[in-house]
Amino acid sequence: MVVPDRRTASVLLTILLFAAALAIIYVARTVIVIFAFSILFAYLINPIVRFLQRHSLFFRNLRGPHVLEAYLAIIIVAALFSHGLFTDVKKNAGRILSTVPGLTNKVSSGEIANNLGSNLGWADERADQVRAFLERHRSNIEHGLGEMEQAAPAALAGLFVIPILAIFFLSDGENLADQIIHLVTTEKNRGALESLAAELHVMLQRYIRAKVILGGLSFVYCSLAMFLLRFPDAITLGVLAGILEFIPVVGWITAAVFIGTAGILTHSHWIWMLALLAVWRILMDYDIAPRVMGHELEIHPLLAIFALMVGGAVGGIVGIYLSVPLVATLRVIYRRYAPPPIGATVQGSFAENPEPRGETSVMA
Repeated sequence: MVVPDRRTASVLLTILLFAAALAIIYVARTVIVIFAFSILFAYLINPIVRFLQRHSLFFRNLRGPHVLEAYLAIIIVAALFSHGLFTDVKKNAGRILSTVPGLTNKVSSGEIANNLGSNLGWADERADQVRAFLERHRSNIEHGLGEMEQAAPAALAGLFVIPILAIFFLSDGENLADQIIHLVTTEKNRGALESLAAELHVMLQRYIRAKVILGGLSFVYCSLAMFLLRFPDAITLGVLAGILEFIPVVGWITAAVFIGTAGILTHSHWIWMLALLAVWRILMDYDIAPRVMGHELEIHPLLAIFALMVGGAVGGIVGIYLSVPLVATLRVIYRRYAPPPIGATVQGSFAENPEPRGETSVMA
């Protein structure tokens, strides 16, 4: 029996440990994704908490009460917004429930091409081409709708779990980050890891800022388009479109369904609005979003598009959402630990403008 030498055994053990870590990550991928979204949600709420803490007359040194204040304010605003948005919807609930499945069937069967052709003045030949295209891809459309229906329960569960976990990150996340750093480092490399954590913190802040900018642009575009087409509650529906911009794919589809349904019920120019939404989606996905993400995260727009496409192919909706911050994270780590080329000057980093002392994480 041949016994491997010490170096070979060490390499094999490293490979086995790496494979075991990948297996654990794969098995626990759902939990990891939920925690990742909880951290991003905490970054989204953190500016509100810091604002309340800065302007509060009481408990300025405590974050917990201000976290609860922020959540209470969000709940109140969401309730008022829902009341204003769904006032007309509640009156026509039965009609909406009967309209949506019919609209879905028209899209998957290609029948909607006839309606589009008659409203947009298409020639019969063009309407036939659109209908034939939809009929050829009917299985893909039905498959996508089926996946959305299956993912709906998990998404609804995540909507409750993610904000709850975010409370812990907002309230005591700084201590958690410090404990993790002390657990995996020594006195020699602790400073380097703390600096890396600060840079990753700034990067995630910029990512959330980019998402807020994109949501604001969607709000302005949709509100203006619906106002020009004389949609009722154009501002409210525009706010909904801006909020749903945070959710990739499903978000804009949901917004389009709400806007289209509102247009159908109020006899507005809903087909023109859906056409404008399609144009906006193309501009957003292939020009605006990559440029905004590239500017905020200091990555090339083409790299942002590539990351989104690869993330969608590998992880679906979750992959689309997490692909860009993952690429930015890898870029930060590479720039920090990769040796610079000979004769090259060291470029700046996200941490060039450090946060105030004590704000090295979302929970500061």
